Amino acid sequence: MLVLSRQRDESIMIGDNVQITIVDIRGDKVRLGIMAPSEIPVHRKEVYDAIQRENRKAAGVSTSDLPESAVPPPAPGPRG
Repeated sequence: MLVLSRQRDESIMIGDNVQITIVDIRGDKVRLGIMAPSEIPVHRKEVYDAIQRENRKAAGVSTSDLPESAVPPPAPGPRG
């Protein structure tokens, strides 16, 4: 994992056509602005995981049918 430090209004580029900008920082929350071509789907991780679960369910495939490398690791629990 690459870890970068950025301040408000600073950006990072992913490839030539995805730009992520720090829009706001309030306490422990960071607001991001993401500019990407419309053909690149952008989702929060929990939404992406839900979409993947529903797609597998609709296809009648369980995670046990998939190779181990295709199954994402479980999400970390809340920090306490």
